[in-house]
Amino acid sequence: MTFFSGFSLKNEQYLFEDFINTSDYCVCGFSYGSMKAFKHVKDLLQAGKRVDTLQMLSPVFFQTKSTRFKRVQIMAHKTNNKAYMEQFLDSCFNPYAHKLLEFEKNTTNDLEELLNHKWISQDFLDIAKQGVKIEVYLGGLDKIIDVQSAREFFTQVSTLTFIKDSNHFLQVN
Repeated sequence: MTFFSGFSLKNEQYLFEDFINTSDYCVCGFSYGSMKAFKHVKDLLQAGKRVDTLQMLSPVFFQTKSTRFKRVQIMAHKTNNKAYMEQFLDSCFNPYAHKLLEFEKNTTNDLEELLNHKWISQDFLDIAKQGVKIEVYLGGLDKIIDVQSAREFFTQVSTLTFIKDSNHFLQVN
């Protein structure tokens, strides 16, 4: 299994042990890492490599957010990265307790990429036609993404698991 971490994170896959398929032919990504996992699967398939499953845990979904919302996020990140990340993590874990995390340096460019990413239905259909099972996991209490719009979109292009009482890290009480 190949795992891609969320924005500014590393080694958080332990939080998702109940969901992750550990097969050598599975590619998995959490949040920001879902974009990287998706691209990796496309690259592997183009190179003629085997991929059985793409798992996307709380994938980024900001395509329904306004330009103003995105600008405010970017400005807050530029102004005080530390405060931005503290608020971001509080929102990720809300309404449950924080878990131990390791961090990577993040950049404003990473945040801009995350906020401006747009999923395209046909890209998912193309991957599925090549035999890749696409699994998406969403938390009903997720305070980071537009859960309802993400649910509507991913229901059309994947097997969706919706965990009503879970947060962005798919935790439940």
